[in-house]
Amino acid sequence: MVQPGILKKTPLHDRHVALGARLVDFAGWEMPVQYRGVIEEHLAVRMAAGLFDVSHMGEILVHGPGALGAVQHLASNDASRLADGQAQYSALLTPEGTPVDDIYVYRLAPERFLLVVNASNDDKDYAWVRDHIKGEARADHESERWAQMALQGPKAETILSLLTSASLGSLPRNGFVNSAIAGRDAMIARTGYTGEDGFEIYCPPASAGLIWDALLEKGAAHGIEPAGLGARDTLRLEACLALYGNDIDESTTLLEAGLGFIVKLDKPGGFIGSGALARQKAEGLSRRLIGFEMVERGIARHGYPVESDGVKVGQVTSGTYGPFVRRNIGMTYLPSAQAGEGSGFHVIIRGKPVAARVTRMPFYKRPRQSS
Repeated sequence: MVQPGILKKTPLHDRHVALGARLVDFAGWEMPVQYRGVIEEHLAVRMAAGLFDVSHMGEILVHGPGALGAVQHLASNDASRLADGQAQYSALLTPEGTPVDDIYVYRLAPERFLLVVNASNDDKDYAWVRDHIKGEARADHESERWAQMALQGPKAETILSLLTSASLGSLPRNGFVNSAIAGRDAMIARTGYTGEDGFEIYCPPASAGLIWDALLEKGAAHGIEPAGLGARDTLRLEACLALYGNDIDESTTLLEAGLGFIVKLDKPGGFIGSGALARQKAEGLSRRLIGFEMVERGIARHGYPVESDGVKVGQVTSGTYGPFVRRNIGMTYLPSAQAGEGSGFHVIIRGKPVAARVTRMPFYKRPRQSS
């Protein structure tokens, strides 16, 4: 048990210190925000590969004869579509249809599902699952049993193939497999949060350091870089992937956030929040999350006010300079009538209105791989 005020450390903390990382407090964890620099790490992921420590993420195991029914009740997506070795993006919702958290659901076996949750919501999510689980199922808080790394970028498969016998070429998006990496047991999932192809690697904490070292050693010839939270944020924004606490929270619905693809209103029995979302879908959206680019010089940051015709209509949920797209970009909620592509508005930067316009999302899309 970590004492109040003392930051938690991942199993890779000593590696970050040795690599000269700049460490920051993130959700109670001492995490690397950058090593060589955010732009260098961002571009490495887009053009070669980046290795992230994401061991701060939380894990909850739902198991028992009623595990599938429990997950169906708790989460917005349809877990009945999963086979063993498949995962899906989903969300835990309030009765109002707003996210308690966005999550990944992994089907380990017919009666075992692993929910991977955001670090900032780990304890909250476990309490929510525990308090709302139904049927013959139970939830175990397993965050301390797992370390997690993300290897992302066009060279990720090449690098990881040097250390595992798993057939990565045949592993589909959102598929996962249990296979040793550098001789240590691990679960390899073709998932990620950068807009690139890549893998998230789950392993016991005691194995994390050896796997991390092996990936950096084998990946050196392929341009791998250790990457921190700074690049993780700029990468996910270029790909328009929502961040909990910025772009989605308990004041927004999944439909407003453009996440209707993980809302399965037709699954039998519904789920927590399905009634509210069905009503909103029938009535239409009054606002929605949009992407924008700055027309005038200035970088929009999280929390900056957004005005349309001199009236405040919201605030920037995420904003930065996109190192690969080389534009100042962001996301915000706008009234639906003002959210069409090309529509203009202003971001208030240091008290001054600076012109922006709605643009198509995502800002960056990974090029198709040639066969």
